[in-house]
Amino acid sequence: VQLVESGGGLVQPGGSLRLSCTASGSVARINSMGWYRRAPGKQRELVASVTTGIRPDYADSVVGRFTISEDIANNTVFLQMNSLEPEDTAVYYCAADLLRRDTLRWGDYWGQGTQVTVSS
Repeated sequence: VQLVESGGGLVQPGGSLRLSCTASGSVARINSMGWYRRAPGKQRELVASVTTGIRPDYADSVVGRFTISEDIANNTVFLQMNSLEPEDTAVYYCAADLLRRDTLRWGDYWGQGTQVTVSS
C-alpha cells in the first residue's frame, strides 16, 4: 500500500494550492483520510480529516480557508488551500486508515510528504 501526495510548491501569501493524495496497492476499504503538517521547529498537527459518512474536521487555524474532499472511487483525498499565509508553510502529509485486501487488517498509512511554502 502506498499513499502518494502531489500539489505542493511555492505560493505567495493570499494564494491557493490544491494537494491530492491517492492510496494505491492492496486497498480494500478506506475509513478515513486526512492531512497533517509539520512546520519547522513544531510538532506535527492535524490540518483536516474526512471519515466516510461523517462531517469533515478542521484545525481552527484553517477553518474557512481550507477544504478537504474525497474521491472515494479512486481512493483519493484533496485539500484545497485558499488564502494561504506564511504560517501555513510546512511539510504536508497524507494519512489513511484503511483495510488491506491482502491481509484483511486495518492500519494507518502515511505518505512521504509534500512541501508547501508560502512566501513573497
